Amino acid sequence: MRTRGDAPPRLEPFAAGPVAGIAAAAAALLTALSGRYGFHRDELYFLVAGRHLAWGYPDQPPLTPLLARLGSELFGATPTGVRILPALLAAASIALIALIARELGAGRDGQVLAAAAATCSGCVLGNGHLLSTATFDLTAWLTIILLALRLSRTGELRWWPLLGLAVGTALLNKLLVLGLLAALAAGVLTAGPRGLFVPRPRTLLGPLLALLAALPFALPVLYWQAARGWPELTVAHGISAAGGTEGRLLVVPLQALQLSPLLAPLWLTGLSRLLRRPQLRWARPVAVAWVVLCLLVTAGGGKAYYPSPLLYALTAAGCEPFVHWAREHRAKLAGGLLAALLTSALAALPVLPASALAVPMTVDPDLGEEVGWPELAHATATGWAAVPVEQRATAVLLTSNYGEAGALARYGPALGLPSPYSGHMGLWAWGPPPATATGPVLLVHPAGQADLEEHFTACRTVARVDNGHGTANMEQHAAVVLCAGPHRPWTALWPLLRRY
Repeated sequence: MRTRGDAPPRLEPFAAGPVAGIAAAAAALLTALSGRYGFHRDELYFLVAGRHLAWGYPDQPPLTPLLARLGSELFGATPTGVRILPALLAAASIALIALIARELGAGRDGQVLAAAAATCSGCVLGNGHLLSTATFDLTAWLTIILLALRLSRTGELRWWPLLGLAVGTALLNKLLVLGLLAALAAGVLTAGPRGLFVPRPRTLLGPLLALLAALPFALPVLYWQAARGWPELTVAHGISAAGGTEGRLLVVPLQALQLSPLLAPLWLTGLSRLLRRPQLRWARPVAVAWVVLCLLVTAGGGKAYYPSPLLYALTAAGCEPFVHWAREHRAKLAGGLLAALLTSALAALPVLPASALAVPMTVDPDLGEEVGWPELAHATATGWAAVPVEQRATAVLLTSNYGEAGALARYGPALGLPSPYSGHMGLWAWGPPPATATGPVLLVHPAGQADLEEHFTACRTVARVDNGHGTANMEQHAAVVLCAGPHRPWTALWPLLRRY
């Protein structure tokens, strides 16, 4: 925080027109491509969770399911309808990155470059294409970073409540934002401005105002998690275990790849600029925070994209120095941005035929998870037809994971299928089946993951899923298995089926 006698650095006017044009073009591109494949497994889950609104779920707070419900009701329960809000959030993120560049001294051209670079990056495009918790996290975290920079630059008390409001809103989406706050605090402690932590009435009042602004959002979410033993931490532990040592070592390389390797000169320049320029010492905690959060994610085994909003802040910081170079190398800059846009679109957006996803899925496996859900429902309907008509009143449809359950909830009614059950994530709380549902039981599970069958008798495979494109996603060749019934009553079995 600057001392009271220092005048904060003067900001250049915001390039609102061109930045808005770039953001609108990005939103238009995302909307145009939104229906090329189909729903992602997470979106199908969020649509189901949105019909069971609560202050939390085992894997997340309530905001993303609420956005799924809002999008489907406003724009239709189609991939395009659900993805309009993510496209708008991506546009907002692009504008926020330009505002961060302005906060760090960029003029009109530097702000436009920051917006253009963000639009050409894989992370913004990928988050804007799908509705996921990462979609809102990117926008919320960029807002927090912008407000933290504004607070550090000006030292004005009025930014604290807005910062608290932004943090509280982010907590409605993921508890992960607490990691961002810890990283920013570490940046302030190690790189200044340390005046934020001096115990004076003025410095204590700001954080208190922020806390009061955040509490109305944070308390219900934290209480829900605490009352249930912090299941989100259990989910995080599972993510860490699944990532393994290789995932930990790839945190920074994967971020650079997801941003775009062609944009590396910008964020490397921004990192150097924040760490070395005395005039930007007040903004240095952001650079330190990125390093700290990368270390935390590496140690904790989190996903590589978690620190990406801070990497975008570094990219924004590097744009102004490139403006002078760009004036003499416009063709090179335009060519680099175009190449970044094309490669990012290939990696993050549904531009290729579904049958040609093998290469982009090595960078972003989520693209493959948008393919094959109607086919899974049809294969399940084939299995349901094997259930004798007189036994269907007591039959149960049970899936291994929330993607399968979401797909059957979405496409099953038109095929005459009953509502599915599952012990995965939030769906476990919406079971068990009634005691009168003694069987048969129709199971759906990925190929090679037959653990679910051990709880049931006389199981036989009656159908297999084929997505029709040869896409090697999780549900390709999934098994539809008909069993006579459960080994024990559902009330005894249900606790054994719960998994995160």
